[in-house]
Amino acid sequence: MASFKALVIDAPGTPPRLAIRELNRAAMMPGDTLVRLTHSTVNYKDGLAITGRGPVVRQFPMVPGIDFSGIVEATEDPRLKPGDAVVLNGWGVGETHWGAYAELAQVPGEWLIPLPVAFTPAQAMAIGTAGYTAMLAVMALERHGLVPSQGPMLVTGAAGGVGSMAVALLAALGWSVTASTGRAAEADYLRRLGATAVIDRAALAEPGKPLGTERWAGGIDCVGGQTLVTLLSQIRAEGAVAACGLAGGMDLPGTAAPFILRGVSLLGINSVFVPRAARIAAWDRLARDLDPDKLATMTTTVGFDDIVATAQRIVDGGVRGRVVVALT
Repeated sequence: MASFKALVIDAPGTPPRLAIRELNRAAMMPGDTLVRLTHSTVNYKDGLAITGRGPVVRQFPMVPGIDFSGIVEATEDPRLKPGDAVVLNGWGVGETHWGAYAELAQVPGEWLIPLPVAFTPAQAMAIGTAGYTAMLAVMALERHGLVPSQGPMLVTGAAGGVGSMAVALLAALGWSVTASTGRAAEADYLRRLGATAVIDRAALAEPGKPLGTERWAGGIDCVGGQTLVTLLSQIRAEGAVAACGLAGGMDLPGTAAPFILRGVSLLGINSVFVPRAARIAAWDRLARDLDPDKLATMTTTVGFDDIVATAQRIVDGGVRGRVVVALT
């Protein structure tokens, strides 16, 4: 096809100027692989981009959407061939390179990994960057040496995409998981995913002592800001927190006390520019450790025309779990 349908952000603003348009293939950004997209997803970062409530998009015009699954149409990458089912997460797609809310994408083959045989394209996007990030966080905590016998694990922002995936993965691996959320109505949902306890996020939102009571062997933090500081103050000696979210702010208004006096470690999770081999390893673990029934429990599906409204709802805290976008 000479042209293809895409959601395009034409200019910045709050909200930015955007529209569904027909784009010319000749105008596509550089890449050695052309992919016909079948599914995408709406992440919190996508919500920030589409609403303009965060500086996600770095150049205009931009096709947003940071994740996709699809079928290779043409490629110059020797690792790929036409007809291959592939997945993409991150790499600046939807930020500096035209992204996933379109019928076609042209990207470097290095950015693509094979669709794991355990998942359909829709399931891969139900996992998306959220599940892949949660898996990277779990693997980081494991490399630190944490095991379930050391005590409970706390997940903040637990009703969101990364949080929901983290709860399900940790529970499947034998951890006693406490889920923190500001949405009391989601307590039953979080218990179905495997949480053994649910606490109100308000318990972590206010400044406290530099060192609190040692409650958790470790944690996965999807919020940042004061929530992360309070969580760090409650980690047991030699424990660790994997930090992967900034919804509560980028600042870290705390002290060095947990690090120096208890040997607590803060593990930063960067899911955007992880090397290809590490991505494949994380997806292999997802294929082994993620319960497909729990994945279905946390997933809803919308169409192309629902992307903008869903983006608004996700930044307003109105989305639970994961949202798949059926692009075809």
